[in-house]
Amino acid sequence: MRTKLKSIDQIRKTFQGVFEREGKKVNWNGYSEPTLLLYHIKDEAGTVVADHLWFSMTKAFEALGTLQKGDVIEFEARVSVYRKGYVNRAMNMSKRSTDYKLSRPTKVRLISKKNE
Repeated sequence: MRTKLKSIDQIRKTFQGVFEREGKKVNWNGYSEPTLLLYHIKDEAGTVVADHLWFSMTKAFEALGTLQKGDVIEFEARVSVYRKGYVNRAMNMSKRSTDYKLSRPTKVRLISKKNE
């Protein structure tokens, strides 16, 4: 669990993360949706609050253009709780747990390119 995010649940703050790669997830309608992975997520005080987080590829992230591994991105987001894991009712099994994420990223901007 991301305990440092838990302590600021529901608070909107400025964060920075390092771009790792793009990916895909399947949405509720079964369609593929682009995502991006940021790691070494820090708050404005420089405290690492999460080792990595996945984000949907929003228009704000798309507006940054082509990202390279190592690019630093700054954004504002709200800390929120979510349930992760799976449930298999047929086998009476539940592997669900609570974790924290950064949601609704806004004011997304590129802080530094890897090659600069």
